[in-house]
Amino acid sequence: MSREFPIGLTPPDWLVRNLQPQQAPVNRPAVVRAAIAMALPLAVGLAAGQPGYGALASMGALSGVIGDTADAYRMRILNIAVPQLFGAVGVTLGALVYGHGWYAVAAVTGVALLSGMISTIGAVASVSGLLLLLNCAIGAGLPLPGPWWLAPALMTGGGLLVLLLALLAWPLRSGVPERAAVADTYRSVAALLAASGTDERTEEYDEARRAVTQSLNQSYDLILARRARHHGRSPDLTVLLAELNAITPVLEAAPAAHLYGRPLPAEIPEALHHLSQAIETGYRGPIPLPDLPPPTTETARAVDHALRHAAKVVATPDVDPRGIDDRLGRPATLRIRTARAARGVMLSASSWHYGLRLALCIGLAQALVSLIPVPRSYWVTLTITFVLKPDFGSVFSRALLRALGTVAGLVIAAAVLAEVPRGWADVPAMLLLAPLIPAMTPRGYGYQTTAITPVILLLSDILNHQGTALLLPRLLDSLIGCAIALIVGYLLWPESWHSRVGDRLADAVADTARYVETAFTEPPAGSSDPAAARARMRRRLYRDLSVVRTEFQRALTEPPPMGRRAAAWWPLVVAVERIVDATTAARVRVRHGAQPPSPSEVAQITLQLRELSEGLRQADTLIAVRTDLTGPSDSVLEPLRQEVATARAIASPH
Repeated sequence: MSREFPIGLTPPDWLVRNLQPQQAPVNRPAVVRAAIAMALPLAVGLAAGQPGYGALASMGALSGVIGDTADAYRMRILNIAVPQLFGAVGVTLGALVYGHGWYAVAAVTGVALLSGMISTIGAVASVSGLLLLLNCAIGAGLPLPGPWWLAPALMTGGGLLVLLLALLAWPLRSGVPERAAVADTYRSVAALLAASGTDERTEEYDEARRAVTQSLNQSYDLILARRARHHGRSPDLTVLLAELNAITPVLEAAPAAHLYGRPLPAEIPEALHHLSQAIETGYRGPIPLPDLPPPTTETARAVDHALRHAAKVVATPDVDPRGIDDRLGRPATLRIRTARAARGVMLSASSWHYGLRLALCIGLAQALVSLIPVPRSYWVTLTITFVLKPDFGSVFSRALLRALGTVAGLVIAAAVLAEVPRGWADVPAMLLLAPLIPAMTPRGYGYQTTAITPVILLLSDILNHQGTALLLPRLLDSLIGCAIALIVGYLLWPESWHSRVGDRLADAVADTARYVETAFTEPPAGSSDPAAARARMRRRLYRDLSVVRTEFQRALTEPPPMGRRAAAWWPLVVAVERIVDATTAARVRVRHGAQPPSPSEVAQITLQLRELSEGLRQADTLIAVRTDLTGPSDSVLEPLRQEVATARAIASPH
């Protein structure tokens, strides 16, 4: 029997969203690596009679465990090794200013500015900036044993131990994660085609399409990151990229199949499953496919042609590594991307904005703990650093989850510190606690904090021998850090009270207008491959829309009024996604025999989308647009006109 809350006791939706654990599989190899990498240094330190040195190495291993999230082995090198280098620099700088009062305040604040700016470059840079500031705060607030170089060496060594354990299977499994990612993309497209065809399955189709977007993003990011370091000359990566590109025509045909209104034959998704299995196993040669029904419509011809092309590429990949197109138009080398990103950071107002915001909070925290004696004051800085990360989610949500996670973690830590004697008993305790970090991290930030807190306190007690006396200072410092992040880093900034969903959605609508124009306008003579250009534009559109969706989900975890404002955008987000689908479907039909639309039809729809984009950009709430859409009912653009009309109706307040 279901139980309902009394009206006055019903928890608010934003709180439920914050506390609800995310569904994710447990990475068992990462769990084993965490147990070994964090317990082994403790055992070595105890055997050598230097448990403090072992605790420092385990601290370094902790940062490696947090960064041990990549599937591809080469990406693991970047995700773990590069941040360790920044962490070594950070702890060295912090140790140099330890005990120097306002010099320490100035140094940590300057590092916070640099950390915040480089965090906007990308995922690896974000973790590197995080570790730079975290270790600087530790070095500036905690007396470290041994000469100045020993702590950086031990902490870096602990992180590199995680990397070593992560790379042990590389000789046997090289390329396996990349093949698995591409095969998963084929399976996700198969699920999309299986869900297409009827209005009753529209919601299922939308969910499947979002899963395809996520899978494509992951596969392209994984393969292009590796290919960049090979400068395009790796045959295996070139084949995988060709196979990934070959699924694009199938994906483009999916919206046309869905709008056609009839389910596809089961043999078509089944054929894609056969191809995914061949990719995952690395099989090359004839692939037995089920008998495909002969196509009789434009949509069926598009699906059949795309599927047979993908089967041919998977069976006999014969591609030129110098000419393969990545469908995203990215630079060919990592060096170019890095140089452009660095220049962008120096010139970007958003980078300076976030860097100054983080530096202000860190500077205030450092000044506060310098004026008021706060035990283990570096915990205040650590809390602010984690809560105020720009790419880790809502500041409000993270502050709330940080506080709740710390309280839950302290309950576990109290039992460990009270019942486990310091010495060799720390090793089995760490063997039990460390695996919780990779197991709980995918569930959400609050769960990660709950897992990390007892580990940090156990290592701190090995260094300082204060036992349960560490619990209350840790709680107070975390609450102080959360309060500073909320007040100075969140409430005092006007943009914290305005959802960015509208601005980003306006950009996506403007890009959609350009996509519609490009899809049905003949390119000038001598221009580059128009099909590849359209594919890149469509992929960028779906990637941008996935960012909008992420921003929307983040905004829903905010308290009113921001959460309510964000919720109003959701129907329009879905409408814009369907406009992109309808555009792609119309283009596929034209390519396979349908009558092309007139230039006036294309211009009319493009104008309406641009008006909608301008309207969204000018207000924080949905507003009306002006242009009416008319045209022949038998036009290939009729479904697109209907989707645009739906978006217009959603955007109109009356």
